[in-house]
Amino acid sequence: MKLPTRKIGSLDVTVVGLGCNNFGGRIDEKRSREVVAACLDAGITFFDTADVYGGTRSEEFLGRALGKRRDEAVVTTKFGMQVDPDHRGAKPDYVRAALEASLRRLGTDHVDLYLLHSPDPETPIADTLAALDGEVRAGKVREIGCSNFSAQQLRLAYEAAAQGAARFVCVQNEYSILHRSPEMDVLDECVATDTAFVPYYPLARGLLTGKYRRGHPPPPGTRLAGVGAEQYERLASEHNLKAVEQLTDIANEHGWLVGQLAMAWLLTRPMVASVIAGATSPDQIPANASAAALDVLPRDLDAIDAVVPPASVRV
Repeated sequence: MKLPTRKIGSLDVTVVGLGCNNFGGRIDEKRSREVVAACLDAGITFFDTADVYGGTRSEEFLGRALGKRRDEAVVTTKFGMQVDPDHRGAKPDYVRAALEASLRRLGTDHVDLYLLHSPDPETPIADTLAALDGEVRAGKVREIGCSNFSAQQLRLAYEAAAQGAARFVCVQNEYSILHRSPEMDVLDECVATDTAFVPYYPLARGLLTGKYRRGHPPPPGTRLAGVGAEQYERLASEHNLKAVEQLTDIANEHGWLVGQLAMAWLLTRPMVASVIAGATSPDQIPANASAAALDVLPRDLDAIDAVVPPASVRV
């Protein structure tokens, strides 16, 4: 099966990717291998991990799972969040050290897309960009990007990149039908700077899978079963779960799962390059992959807006 691709800088990425944040945490290495194999079989070749996922195990699991098929994949990893008290941030020396550590764990000689996982207020962005440009010139990184950046931070990074040097070609922020804040300004900044957008939590931490029901505790083994009661009540609020029920009705009109609708809706956004959904079982992969072929109609978009209004029109 071959999935459509979109551009992130010079990279061609499948419009559906795999978020590997479950590797080394919610699932072990054997299951991680099965999930990666299912992705490759389904035509998903875009894999997203980070040095902090699974306590660094996610990179190790992904690298070993890809093995000899590494060249079939576009691999993203990230740095900057705290791995331990001595390993965090975006200072130039740490950029180089973090990349070398990720390359070792991934078992590869290059990362296709390397992201600053969160802004570092202690380091001028120009310094970080210069260090990343050096790694691009050394052939250890193909493209660079960022995550959890505001529109203003994106603009500052765009202006700070030296003439002819590597610049951020994508931003990865939270975005889903239930979390539409990027529509306020970040997506517009992406258009202005020709920056691809990659949404994380596209299924709203699992709410948009339809597994959670009003008046019921989270099912055992689900993502939200592992959070505290207060956080669960905030995420799985009456308002959110009612919205999921209404979105499920829209999906059912087409014979789709609500999660497929959520992913296909994101792909109607021109700046969205790929939707990286996590998975804990290979059985979830075919449904994710098939979301790439769904045709979300204008009436569906209007119906979704009626359930969860665009961020720009909310009071």
